[in-house]
Amino acid sequence: MKILELWRYPVKSLQGEAVDAVSLEDDGVVGDRRWGIRDEGTGLILTARRRPELLFASASYDGDQPVITLPDGRTAVGPGPGTDGALSEWLGRPVTLVGSTSSEPGRAEFFADPIDDSSEAIEWTMPSGRYVDAAPVLLLTTASLDAGAGLHRDGIWDPRRFRPNMLIEVDAEGWVEDAWVGRPLQAGDATLAPVEPCVRCTMVTRPQDGLDADPGVFRTLARHHRGHFGVWSRVTTPGTISVGDQVSVATTPTADA
Repeated sequence: MKILELWRYPVKSLQGEAVDAVSLEDDGVVGDRRWGIRDEGTGLILTARRRPELLFASASYDGDQPVITLPDGRTAVGPGPGTDGALSEWLGRPVTLVGSTSSEPGRAEFFADPIDDSSEAIEWTMPSGRYVDAAPVLLLTTASLDAGAGLHRDGIWDPRRFRPNMLIEVDAEGWVEDAWVGRPLQAGDATLAPVEPCVRCTMVTRPQDGLDADPGVFRTLARHHRGHFGVWSRVTTPGTISVGDQVSVATTPTADA
């Protein structure tokens, strides 16, 4: 097995950037989901679950400063009044670009029913440190993409729909990463601990640049795989990983798995 793609998402729910290498720290990929767009009316971080237009903007880094490219091509660099004004004008509401902190968990918009866009809005508390939903690093395999595509042949199973940090090429069939939970995974000079399946929601159906809306993607996962796709992982040994690095998974679970 080897790393086929690496992704980081500087701003939660915006498009991310494919990179050749990343550094992994105890709390995840350096630079990943460090920023969020806060609705000043609610105090909550916006997500594409409820604000699908977010997926038509993208974010990257210039040094340690986030660079946001809006759908009309305008760019905004770093936090500050200029960025907040551009984002507020685009989204039609007062918003602020804010950084995550290790001392205070973020709060985000969510649906009471993860697949029903008409259900009431609720508040979701994220782990401290980054604006992630469950654990710091999301792993996905080419085998799972192929499995989904085989079940929903009219869909486009593009990795961008699923926002992994690491896409792993495997010579196998089926939802292979499910079996990794509880088993140490080595990639580059880092070690990760897959901890739980990623439970999907309506976000994987959203349109984005180059991809149409596709409710069939979620219906397929719900019908055939309990809505799971990919696995959340923690970093147990920090290090650097690169595209092309070999990946190995222990054959037996750890004692505390």
